[in-house]
Amino acid sequence: MDTSYPREDYLPAPSHKRQRSAAAPGSPMPRDHLIWSIFNTIYMNFCCLGFVALAFSVKARDRKVAGDVEAARQLSSKARCYNALATAGSVVLPLLLAALVITGVIHLSKLAQESVGFFAYQFSGTDEEDK
Repeated sequence: MDTSYPREDYLPAPSHKRQRSAAAPGSPMPRDHLIWSIFNTIYMNFCCLGFVALAFSVKARDRKVAGDVEAARQLSSKARCYNALATAGSVVLPLLLAALVITGVIHLSKLAQESVGFFAYQFSGTDEEDK
């Protein structure tokens, strides 16, 4: 049996390592925002954005340790965006809910004050006054 394609035994092993990009001497290493991501994951996990940010932060830290600065910078940027969205959502939504509750209470109290006269009206027991 003759095969024209190379067999697996003779193929060179593929390299799974990425090429490391050397950082410029003056450029700082990218921040991975890991602490912010952990805080968003544990305390303010709005729509699981904190968990997504944590995943990108861990990936950014791994790439930074491996020496791939450009990939670490991109992943760090994504982690920062997800952290900002999670923090903004976790701060804005409770404030919006509190504002809605307060305005609802104010509206209901005004409505109750206006309707006191209606409920205080007493109907007479005789039919003569209706005529």
